[in-house]
Amino acid sequence: MNTNTVSQLLAKDQFGQEIEINGWVRTFRAKRFIALNDGSTINNIQCVVDFENTDENTLKRITTGAAVHIKGELIESQGKGQKVEIAVKSIEILGDSDPETYPIQPKKHSFEFLRENAHLRTRTSTFSAIMRLRSSLSFAVHKYFNENGFYYMHTPIITGSDAEGAGEMFRVTNLDAKTPPLTEEGKVDFKEDFFGSETNLTVSGQLEAETYAMSLGKVYTFGPTFRAENSNTSRHLSEFWMIEPEVAFMDLAGNMDLAEDFMKSVINYILENNREDLEFLENRLLDEEKTKPQAERSEMSLIEKLKFVVDNNFKRVSYTEAIDILRNSKPNKKKKFNYIIEEWGADLQSEHERFLVEKHFKCPVILFDYPANIKAFYMRLNEDGKTVRAMDILFPGIGEIVGGAQREERLDVLKQKMAALDISEEELWWYLDLRKYGTAVHSGFGLGFERLVMFATGMTNIRDVIPYPRTPQNAEF
Repeated sequence: MNTNTVSQLLAKDQFGQEIEINGWVRTFRAKRFIALNDGSTINNIQCVVDFENTDENTLKRITTGAAVHIKGELIESQGKGQKVEIAVKSIEILGDSDPETYPIQPKKHSFEFLRENAHLRTRTSTFSAIMRLRSSLSFAVHKYFNENGFYYMHTPIITGSDAEGAGEMFRVTNLDAKTPPLTEEGKVDFKEDFFGSETNLTVSGQLEAETYAMSLGKVYTFGPTFRAENSNTSRHLSEFWMIEPEVAFMDLAGNMDLAEDFMKSVINYILENNREDLEFLENRLLDEEKTKPQAERSEMSLIEKLKFVVDNNFKRVSYTEAIDILRNSKPNKKKKFNYIIEEWGADLQSEHERFLVEKHFKCPVILFDYPANIKAFYMRLNEDGKTVRAMDILFPGIGEIVGGAQREERLDVLKQKMAALDISEEELWWYLDLRKYGTAVHSGFGLGFERLVMFATGMTNIRDVIPYPRTPQNAEF
């Protein structure tokens, strides 16, 4: 007999079937009722034990966290909340389970406590829902690009280039840490290193993806990236995943079209396929909202936020227009913003982005044509000489979620921008080659996958949407 999953059994109403199932005990009460879960759904299935005909030693071993194999009959549930339950005929305890030390007891645990027990936190309803949604979003990403003619590219994790120009990178080396070889000037001689030059973990696959876009047309990357930023905020990780499509012969307008269509598609996928998990997380958030002061409560529920993105056209607004709106807004005039907007050129903060989305336009917003001096060197300079063809997508509750641009395809302009920022032409000779041989308009964007999962689940700390967070002073598990 094949074993069933909890999700399969809960969808059945063919009573009287003999079934087998494996799972973990969530609760066991009155020596009779097991709430069993196997990770296939947010819901548990009730298994009713005939305690009078079950060995007492077996009953003692049915504890929270225990793995069990059950044979029984699928029957109509006598209680409320589910159609079916299992009348247990035999139960086997698989392995050991110590109820005295098992950390994930059937009670409310803090997220900090669960991070300390990250190897077990998906045994909780909240984290199993988050990780099922993460899996579905990942599938939806690949599904979208595959159906739209993109090729999946694996960009290198070890790189000699700094795509962001920030310098916050993890070095990769096999040189002796205590006595590395030195040059005549007394500096570390990376020519003696494994790769013959200084190398790091990548912060982005964009530059390499551009090279493939200029031969395959449409490509995307979806892989791990790393940033050695010593930040312990709820929005930063040292290891995270990035989605980065790059498309040849596509300008900024096409890039905005692609990003909007992509975001709507992946979010719509989970609305259609992960409803129970979303409803559970929405109810969790509603309970959490009740403990907050009225002024701090969200105006939209989780599912309303997701539908807000799917059902609305994204408003396209120039940075210049957005600055005028913000400068003249009530929160700015009354100094309610933490960062007051005084002049053109300011780098927008999350509070400004959320105001534009939630209060002013009341729809997702795409800002474009940013000041050149607050954006990366590879973004195409506009004819005004002071803005670049960059774009950011702003969502409710989170602010910026996507950043992208039309890439600078003109060799002379790119060289000038690199020189101004002291970026070595020698190190990026291959990137410059794209502008020498068959140069063309091309564009792309980047989406931090964990930011997307945060938005989709309503979680407020990025450490809670990745299986094992890597942060300063923390690389456990």
